[in-house]
Amino acid sequence: MTIHQVAERSTFDLDTRLISAVAGAPPPDTGAGALRATLAFAWRVLLKIRHVPEQLLDATLFPIMFTLMFTYVFGGAMSGSPEAYLRYVLPGILAQTVVFMTMYTAVTLNTDIDRGAFDRFRSQPIWRPAPLVGALLGDTLRYSVASAFVFGIATLIGYRASGGLWGVAGAIALLLVFCFALSWLWLIVGLTVRTPAAVMGASNLILFPLTFVSSAFAPPETVPAWVREFMIANPVTLLVEAARGLLDGVPDAGDIALVVGLSGVMTVVFAPIALRLYNRRA
Repeated sequence: MTIHQVAERSTFDLDTRLISAVAGAPPPDTGAGALRATLAFAWRVLLKIRHVPEQLLDATLFPIMFTLMFTYVFGGAMSGSPEAYLRYVLPGILAQTVVFMTMYTAVTLNTDIDRGAFDRFRSQPIWRPAPLVGALLGDTLRYSVASAFVFGIATLIGYRASGGLWGVAGAIALLLVFCFALSWLWLIVGLTVRTPAAVMGASNLILFPLTFVSSAFAPPETVPAWVREFMIANPVTLLVEAARGLLDGVPDAGDIALVVGLSGVMTVVFAPIALRLYNRRA
């Protein structure tokens, strides 16, 4: 039996034990039952990482690689020195790293559908949205780990946030709120397309222009006018600028309010659609 087969068997046994646990929860119409089921599925995300630790590569090695690559390859050309560019680009690297990770909740959901775990979860007497909400909460921890690695490597190569600890905490919190809301969109994709590869393809088709055609890596005034208009309207630009203000110690209340408001709108719009698709699947 190969390592991957052992991991698959362990994950199957884990799912079986988890279902047994949440099935014994209080009725789903009680707050305690909903909370218990949601936390059980959030814990499932963490236990799956224990059985397949390669899942943490995108939250550990990739942030380190992108931080070093953008700082030392593009720093001299963009800002005259890697140190100067690092101060500008770090909020963009942070946003790019975590925003790209938001697709993996949908990939996991689509994999569960393909392997039959989805149907087992839906047959249990638990709060119906628990598998979705729990998966989002579990992946939020992955976003936090990735953010910590970005700041860790940046600190080692000389970055210091003028906004101090509160600025860093505020930037991470804002990023987590935005990414939690954005993840609902990918859940819709995960419940609609047929394969995990299709989920990643559809997500990348949207995420690449959103992250790279933004103010994450270059100021809007350095690009052609037609590109600048897209950059200014891009929600990732809004997120990056709000985070940059917090890290630089000059937070813009308007930018922060817009990011929080946009996150609320995305949740209000996308979450009901995702839940309806989830409930309607046979």
